[in-house]
Amino acid sequence: MPLTHLEHPEDYILTGETWVFDALYDKSAKLSVKIDGAPAIVWGVNPENGKSFVGTKSVFNKKKIKICYSIDDIFRLYDIETHASLIEVLCACYMNLPVTEGVYQGDFIGVGGAATYTPNTITYKFPEIVNENIIIAPHTYYTGDVLNQMQPHPLEGELISTDKCLFVQPSVDRVRSNVSAVRPKIESVKFLTAKEAKQAKQDINAIIRSGEELTDWDLIDILGCAYLANLYQLVVEIKEDLLDSFIVYNCPKSYIGDERVHQEGFVMTTDRGMIKLVDRHKFSYANFTQGRFQ
Repeated sequence: MPLTHLEHPEDYILTGETWVFDALYDKSAKLSVKIDGAPAIVWGVNPENGKSFVGTKSVFNKKKIKICYSIDDIFRLYDIETHASLIEVLCACYMNLPVTEGVYQGDFIGVGGAATYTPNTITYKFPEIVNENIIIAPHTYYTGDVLNQMQPHPLEGELISTDKCLFVQPSVDRVRSNVSAVRPKIESVKFLTAKEAKQAKQDINAIIRSGEELTDWDLIDILGCAYLANLYQLVVEIKEDLLDSFIVYNCPKSYIGDERVHQEGFVMTTDRGMIKLVDRHKFSYANFTQGRFQ
């Protein structure tokens, strides 16, 4: 199965998933940097036939599967009139990605020859011109014997760059603290059903998309419960404090316009699952309004 959709911690709280408080304070949680590349590229060796391939997440489809074992496959599976840019990217990846055992997923940043790249919303500035042919930010590896049933895992080991392919793999650390997890009182909180939460997230995203500040009054109106609105804002505050504690290494400088930013965000992996940590009012607004791949 492809990498599943990640939720913001404040969105989890809408349906009463209070485990996010423990997750945000979990000192053993694994952290990784989200790179804002596009498109997502999947490559490696198909465990079902031992053949090397490249593709998008469509390699995991149940029915309309698109796996490219050759340049001919790329042109056969994708229409040049509607997918010219994707064909160019897949061809570059097919010719330049190293042959690796296993199956990996990463985000395409660009082709070599420059020092500045804007693959999606964020602009990345490398310290010098990239000489490799392609730049990929790998973040996931898969395990299993059947391609469309493989299970995703955060990439822990480092993929070695070659003279043709530069792998961008930032690492993240954080300033440690001895603060214990918050234990909020939830007796008076009216949590939402899954259906109600889905609509609430759409309404919240609409405000973020407009560029307006998401106020307490907005949240009370959307969520229908002042206690839930306060709980939501508490999770946001804890998340923002956590983001401020992160230290990133081995990553090109990141900008939205002329403003320096802390990457697209981060992924926290805990025993309960994976959470995305993003400054929604900065990055999400820019992604809604500027992102090429929304």
